Amino acid sequence: MASIFSRIIAGEIPGKFVYKDELVSAFWDISPRRKVHILIVPNKEIPTVSDVTAEDEAMLGRMFTAARKIAEDLGIADSGYRLIVNCKEHGGQEVYHIHMHLVGGEPVGPFLPKYNPKSEE
Repeated sequence: MASIFSRIIAGEIPGKFVYKDELVSAFWDISPRRKVHILIVPNKEIPTVSDVTAEDEAMLGRMFTAARKIAEDLGIADSGYRLIVNCKEHGGQEVYHIHMHLVGGEPVGPFLPKYNPKSEE
């Protein structure tokens, strides 16, 4: 069964696109975490980063160059933004079609709290 992202890319489900080419598509997240929250998705359905192969390198590189262009187009390139890729359950992945979150337009806050190994004792 096709992922929700594949269905958006195919036009079966509406999406508000900000970028699309032969390798990747980008559209607004329907549950944004920041003022700007774009999902950048390969057009080829790949479940997780663990499933990426050497043949996917051009597509993965395109995800980053698309992110740069989108940030410039949305006027957030100079102030900054964060790119996030989650992998599997412990990484927080919710949709099993790899994707990059581009978030910004306002401060995004600290990445993660500092690790304290004493808290595990």
